[in-house]
Amino acid sequence: MTHAAPAATHAVPAGGPAGSGAYVLGVDSGGSGLRVALGRVGEPGPLATTVCAEPVRTGPGGIDAGHLLDQLLPAARELLERASAAASAETRSDAARAGGTSAYEVAAVAIGAAGMATLGERLRAELPGALADALGVRRVALAADAVTAYAGAVGQRPGAVVAGGTGMIALGTDLKEWHRADGWGHLLGDSGGGAWIGRAGLDAAMRAHDGRRGGSAALLDRLRAVFGAAETLPGLLYPRSDRPAVLASFAPEVAACAGADPVAAGILRQAASHVAEAAAAVCPAPTEPDGEGGGTGEVALTGGLFRMGEPLIAPLREELARLLPGARVTTATGDPLTGALRIARALATGDLRLPRHPTMLFVPPEQETGQRGRTAVHDGQRPG
Repeated sequence: MTHAAPAATHAVPAGGPAGSGAYVLGVDSGGSGLRVALGRVGEPGPLATTVCAEPVRTGPGGIDAGHLLDQLLPAARELLERASAAASAETRSDAARAGGTSAYEVAAVAIGAAGMATLGERLRAELPGALADALGVRRVALAADAVTAYAGAVGQRPGAVVAGGTGMIALGTDLKEWHRADGWGHLLGDSGGGAWIGRAGLDAAMRAHDGRRGGSAALLDRLRAVFGAAETLPGLLYPRSDRPAVLASFAPEVAACAGADPVAAGILRQAASHVAEAAAAVCPAPTEPDGEGGGTGEVALTGGLFRMGEPLIAPLREELARLLPGARVTTATGDPLTGALRIARALATGDLRLPRHPTMLFVPPEQETGQRGRTAVHDGQRPG
């Protein structure tokens, strides 16, 4: 398929840094669809965003690059047209003079995609050339969604991020290499994530239904309110292809019961322990001692899991203080789409400091002039 380039864009040389008036694009591709943000190199935040509601298809060859482009390119053109229409001729001229380049050029694109690490081969093979042909862009970064979550939460500083939703993954870096823990799906891991909490809550409800130890009458009441009769739950759950999401839908019920029900509170304490252990496995060793000899590492929390609030956050902070004394626990400053924009800006200015990796953060070798970063990733516990 041929994708025609919009007339208002210009090819961007990959050598020197882009001017402050040049555009950058950030893309977040996930299970709920494709989100695209347009920004400028020299301005914080997005100028405009748009959403493509259809998730990018995945087939035998991995993530479908053509389907992603079919959604991304019209969205990018729409954003560029809206931005150029909103800018006065004087503003465009000033921006171009400030950067020495056209205000219409797309300097860099960063795409974060769920499944990039294991299913992104076609994206890495096809997208850089296709985006150069269609948008004239010569700087492209392709990232796992955990990496864009990290960039959105922490930026380009050393630290760790825990991305919690239906699943759970922890990612950390000292800016030399990546360390990953969990994110293995609801059958093999994602311990402490929404599906894990929901399943544990439903297990406690079914125990109460059977009269077994460890049951919770409160959670059984909530099961009946949400799903109907307990004995019909297997027939509702097992045929579903979206079982993790169905399990995760019960997690807020566990949180709602935790204040008065010790079983529900215990589930959230155990979830907090799992999350903290994953964070401790990937958080880089502190480099700046504080006044009491502890570290000053940062652990950022991002994702819908943490909207459950204090029933989960309070025990999580206690566990993190025990496992990572001195670490700063923060709320993410931005989401994965923000992270994609930050990576695009850093790539455009030759200041991308996050570590490269063929499946975690891929930048084609020919674009690496003037960039910093090293290729390495480890699953599991950091050394030292």
